[in-house]
Amino acid sequence: MDALIDPQTGDYAGSRTDTLANAVYLRLMTPLGAYWADPSLGSKLHTLRREKSVSRIDMLARQYSEQALAPLLDDGRATRITITTTRTQPGWLDLHIEVEDDTGVRHFQHPVRVT
Repeated sequence: MDALIDPQTGDYAGSRTDTLANAVYLRLMTPLGAYWADPSLGSKLHTLRREKSVSRIDMLARQYSEQALAPLLDDGRATRITITTTRTQPGWLDLHIEVEDDTGVRHFQHPVRVT
């Protein structure tokens, strides 16, 4: 069990987790190539901050997220990952992520800033 990272603050939440919550959070929040110990960890989601809020951004966000989370499928920690997007407010895109592993299906939400 790992110490749970609170996705709202990025700090430890004071509780423990036995899910893939930390792995999902770290892979989406870390810019691709920024972590010295594993240059393949991370995503390109940070580049969307410079993009205009057009419909193709939804597709790019899904692709970047799928690429970032693919190692969870490759190493067998997850059996299925499904990503959908919604727009709830101007300038923001919400990723809705379902990760299925041997304990069940977990739901995660990740906001992405777009201009």
